[in-house]
Amino acid sequence: MEIVNDPLTGKDVEAVRYSDLKAGIPRRGKVRDVYDLGDELLIYHTDRISAFDVVMPTLIPHKGESLLKLSVYWMERSRKVFPNHLIGVVDSRTIRVKKAKRIDLEWVVRKYLYGSLWRAYKSGRRELYGIRFPDGLRMAEELPEPVITPTTKADVGHDEEISKDEAIAKGLTDPETWGVLEEATLKLYEFYEAEAKRRGIIIPDFKIEFGVAEGELIQIDEPPTHDSARMWDMERYRPGEPQEKHCLDKEFLRECLRRMGFLGDGQPPELPKAVVREISKRCIGAYSVISGAAYIRDLGLASVDDLFPA
Repeated sequence: MEIVNDPLTGKDVEAVRYSDLKAGIPRRGKVRDVYDLGDELLIYHTDRISAFDVVMPTLIPHKGESLLKLSVYWMERSRKVFPNHLIGVVDSRTIRVKKAKRIDLEWVVRKYLYGSLWRAYKSGRRELYGIRFPDGLRMAEELPEPVITPTTKADVGHDEEISKDEAIAKGLTDPETWGVLEEATLKLYEFYEAEAKRRGIIIPDFKIEFGVAEGELIQIDEPPTHDSARMWDMERYRPGEPQEKHCLDKEFLRECLRRMGFLGDGQPPELPKAVVREISKRCIGAYSVISGAAYIRDLGLASVDDLFPA
């Protein structure tokens, strides 16, 4: 535990950089610590935050607890679509899950032309992930249907694009399993998208992972959260424009870091208090809005331009 200033209240609060559960030595990911209990895992949500595959030195108060709430909210409701690894909640930062053999693929679903897909399109590429895109599309434009853009799942370094044939040739999956997971990915996205839109949120893309536990394919890792999916304000959505001004996702942090001159190389900077405050508001807000406890317009979000005026 570390005592930090809460940017929302100005008071001192506890924030967690590293967990210390009495359950063995954890495997520390970028933002979560995982304890192996044999047939089960404990997943502990810290207040660390990462961007460009780098963990920032600054902790974000309320982040871990907020992400746990949203993850549990989604997983309890999405079981009717496809089974997942959640067993139960231990405390405000820890969940118990089934231990699964991970399938080393990350399934990325995109319904809007944004992020790396937009950058590739803007550079002139029209054949992407085996799909032909027409000329004349704009940044953030909605696509006719969701596109699955799978990648390898790397523990170190960057994930890379991979096709169905390549994944099968490398032994990462087989044709039957690929088909089942492709269908599950689309059904889960349709569920998340519909639920979020009911709350005034667009989920333009998200990533998902699967594993095998007791012979059953299940969803593992995390559902759409501040860290794993983009979340846009439906009322302020404008095709052709960046969407970071009022988003509830980590792209806000990435854009702040770009304005600060950091793109992932070298020592990451300490985050200014104003940036920490806005990230904290977005982490709390993502759960509050998706769960129906608040409206995004009531969160009082500042934009990147407010914090870094031209």
